[in-house]
Amino acid sequence: MLAFAVRATLRDFGFDAAGDVPDGVTVVLGPSGAGKSTLLRFIAGLQRPDAGTIVLGDRTLCDVARGIWVPPEHRNVGVVFQEYALFPHLSVAANVAYGLRARALPAADRNRRVDRALAMLDIASLAPENVTRLSGGQRQRVALARALAIEPAALLLDEPLSALDPVTRERVRGELGTLFASLAIPILLVTHDDADREAFGHRTLHLARGHVAA
Repeated sequence: MLAFAVRATLRDFGFDAAGDVPDGVTVVLGPSGAGKSTLLRFIAGLQRPDAGTIVLGDRTLCDVARGIWVPPEHRNVGVVFQEYALFPHLSVAANVAYGLRARALPAADRNRRVDRALAMLDIASLAPENVTRLSGGQRQRVALARALAIEPAALLLDEPLSALDPVTRERVRGELGTLFASLAIPILLVTHDDADREAFGHRTLHLARGHVAA
């Protein structure tokens, strides 16, 4: 379970939202500028709220009043950005391993996690390839593998299919549905696509100008 109750003054409005996210997929909906990506940034630790709390399982990630702030690299939260944010000078395997290096894991454990994540996304054969040579669908899988390699306690996805062409998007959507069903963790997926909502949206969270809408 992921629980958040955060407040912050943003450029265009005041963000003040609270909610509980159980295991499985929760689709985050709302118009452009509603604060959907900002919510993910708060949970990931990439942006600090002015007030409030974020709790993942039995672990407090943020409690402004108590001075608790767990930095992003120690939150065990996987994040997939809209643009994937892969390193063009690194191989597929090195990109997937990147988040593990900050955790100072032994090489054998790091390699095991990378191999497992690559196999989970069916891209083990691409391990030595440079990411610049990959298709959009393959890069998307690499970004997901990197997020899953840390064995996250929660997964955040910001428009993960928006960069794909329609045919690839439809195929990957089905693959993601199968993958998500195998993960017993809270998953927040931001999207503007009604097809994503229909495919994944067993639960939805609507944001409007930084507030959870009914």
